Amino acid sequence: MATLYANNYFLVVIFLSLGVLLPVVALTFGRLLRPSNPTEEKRKTYESGVDPVGSSWVQFNVKYYIFALLFVIFDVETVFLYPWAVAYDSLGLFALVEMLIFITLLIIGLIYAWKKKVLEWN
Repeated sequence: MATLYANNYFLVVIFLSLGVLLPVVALTFGRLLRPSNPTEEKRKTYESGVDPVGSSWVQFNVKYYIFALLFVIFDVETVFLYPWAVAYDSLGLFALVEMLIFITLLIIGLIYAWKKKVLEWN
């Protein structure tokens, strides 16, 4: 029985080492083969063929990021409704209660974001 566990750990070590070693070897091999001819023109910022104007440092309002993050969170969370709806017949009452709890948590999160005025666009 002990050799069975040792064999499993050995496989994990092999996969971990390959997972680290293969990308490192591939990137190193690519670096050795590719041509390297850095010029000032290549280091210049590219803006659709137009010469850059002004500084590249632009500050955005944090609300844009929070709004986008909320959209992604609620979008991903609602994706979990589809498998539940497909398998609803075989899951029964327990799944219905579980999904109602899940939807309630989503609504609580939405109300919290609304109260914090994150969803207001100024």
